[in-house]
Amino acid sequence: RDLLGEMADILGAPGEEFTQGWGETFNDRMTGALPTVKENIKHICKMLNIYPETEALETAVNLRVEMTHRWLVPRPGAVALLENLKTSGYKIGLISDCSSEVPLLWDKTAFAPLMEVAVFSCKVGLKKPDPRIYLLACERLAVRPEDCLYIGDGSSRELTGAQRVGMYP
Repeated sequence: RDLLGEMADILGAPGEEFTQGWGETFNDRMTGALPTVKENIKHICKMLNIYPETEALETAVNLRVEMTHRWLVPRPGAVALLENLKTSGYKIGLISDCSSEVPLLWDKTAFAPLMEVAVFSCKVGLKKPDPRIYLLACERLAVRPEDCLYIGDGSSRELTGAQRVGMYP
């Protein structure tokens, strides 16, 4: 919320309205209908009848991307666990409901070399709990859903979505 307020200030937008617009565009960000951070910001600004200078727009985009970069840092023990699973012969995939900055930064993360498949909602136009996103990950991993253990935090009804396609959440 603080970051959105900072972005709004840079853009010359009212903070509450910008933050509300950000929330309202959630599904469009997650499914790629707004394919970049810049397009998302421009869309909200247009809704608010604000047309920021190019430099302000770029600064706001960079703030969002930098924040996302900070979020993509593994928790202690996560990399070691994934390395252990991978060296034990397990196929590891990721299904992420995310906006465009995650795939933009993905290759620079400690996670990327550990995943055989990364399915990003903004790239495939699907988000959890849509069964097709789970089946797409299975297809890309060349595994059957019933042979998959699905691990997640439970947001977006992801665990019931995984269970519905036959995975073990």
